[in-house]
Amino acid sequence: MAAPGGPGGSGGSGGSDRPEPGLARERTQLAWTRTAISFAAVGGVVLKKDVLPGLILLAVSPAIWQLGRMAYRRPGKLKLVTATIVAVAVVALVVALTH
Repeated sequence: MAAPGGPGGSGGSGGSDRPEPGLARERTQLAWTRTAISFAAVGGVVLKKDVLPGLILLAVSPAIWQLGRMAYRRPGKLKLVTATIVAVAVVALVVALTH
């Protein structure tokens, strides 16, 4: 059974079940921050084994963080963010397959 105020529970006595509109954006920005930190952590681990792929991953992590923040400030930039993420994934795949 869900706890009151948690998922599936009501937030208070007489409160509505609709989520606050500003929280989705904050959660998305936190997800972008976690993704950038993950890239940096993986880059640090890879850096110990092989320098070039590690440096590439470390260099990409601030770009991922900034692009994630930019996408939700300017909704028209979502295509740029999507294309950049695909490009980063392709580069990571090529680096992984060549080393």
